[in-house]
Amino acid sequence: MIKNEDLSCNKIYRELGISDRVYLHGERVWRSLKDRWERIDALSEYNQLKVIKAMQKNQVSEACLMGTTGYGYNDLGRDTLERVYADIFHTEDALVRPQITCGTHALALALMSNLRPGDELLSPVGKPYDTLEEVIGIRPSRGSLQEYGISYRQVDLLPDGSFDYEGIRAAVNEKTRLVTIQRSKGYQTRPTLSVGRIGELISYIKGIKPDVICMVDNCYGEFTEKTEPSDAGADLVVGSLIKNPGGGLAPIGGYLAGTKECIANAACRLISPGLSKEVGASLHVLPAFYQGLFLAPSVTANALKAAIFAARLYEELGFQVTPGAEEERFDIIQAVTFGSPEGVIAFCEGIQQAAPVDGHVLPVPWDMPGYDSPVIMAAGAFVSGSSIELSADGPIKEPYAVYFQGGLTWQHGKLGIMKTLQKLVEKGIILEDFDKQNL
Repeated sequence: MIKNEDLSCNKIYRELGISDRVYLHGERVWRSLKDRWERIDALSEYNQLKVIKAMQKNQVSEACLMGTTGYGYNDLGRDTLERVYADIFHTEDALVRPQITCGTHALALALMSNLRPGDELLSPVGKPYDTLEEVIGIRPSRGSLQEYGISYRQVDLLPDGSFDYEGIRAAVNEKTRLVTIQRSKGYQTRPTLSVGRIGELISYIKGIKPDVICMVDNCYGEFTEKTEPSDAGADLVVGSLIKNPGGGLAPIGGYLAGTKECIANAACRLISPGLSKEVGASLHVLPAFYQGLFLAPSVTANALKAAIFAARLYEELGFQVTPGAEEERFDIIQAVTFGSPEGVIAFCEGIQQAAPVDGHVLPVPWDMPGYDSPVIMAAGAFVSGSSIELSADGPIKEPYAVYFQGGLTWQHGKLGIMKTLQKLVEKGIILEDFDKQNL
């Protein structure tokens, strides 16, 4: 017979390698955050209703889940899903396809389809995410925009994280065709951009050149606010389905939502001129695409809770965290700066050990394609590479910060962060009497 004491969470945490000291510290930290949970739950409810409204408006039916093969002509589910996305993002059209393999592919597609030789691309928010450097040609690569005669200009953020409006005005010129705005921080410790700040930037740029295309890399930001960048004037928003909008169920895919012209250009580039959106079989992914989108507001809320928990726990231990535990959230990513490669590696080992899949695997830094330094990635995911599932990664270079995101359930996120603390204690990076420090 099972005894009541055998049914306690503490006992299972202990069996999962969490010491009583770490467990009690984690319990104290999360209990201090319950007021934040109420605000996140209210946000999740709003976005859940928004998704359901869009699905009902477009009469999603059982037939939409059937899928197609071959050319994919008259794919009811695919076409309906794209109307659902357009309604959620309040755009004229959308492209949501399994043929888009990842976030970098979605962004490359958006750029390569809407820029022409002689055009210039401008980033007014500093350096883009590492994997876009080869797409643009910042680091020379086969097939880059630079090879097609498309130039690039960049305006860095000011030291306080604000926009360099004078620098932006000086950078915009007759060749500027598209402005790319990265919402999330990438492998930087700058603040993530809110929809409000993105709207201010777009309004300023449109005031200089009204016909410029403003594109937002929306990866990790979907459903973290009540509005999306397209509500603030973006002509095109781009993201990955193995992040927030896939809800942990989408096995592949990406989306673009924006003006009819931008989406038509992207469809012709993805498929073929003349075929455009008419072709592209959905195969058997539509149930996961629809159900993942349905779950996305709730899953994103769980990821936000895990990120805030991580921020509060490591902030109290004296580490630099971005954003802070009490700051507003505009994406699901939590950065923690350790200042040493050992800290980054230990954190990732802890996340991996909390995984339901490959929890026995040891993550190590390696030279990943698209990056300029070794990168360590921890993810025991049901969908390979899915960063809406519990994951952590970071480049092994200064300032030696780790980037934590995801958690399909809050409870899994809580376990993951406690495992990171346990691993840092075991390796002597954090002293064993940590609960008496900096508190």
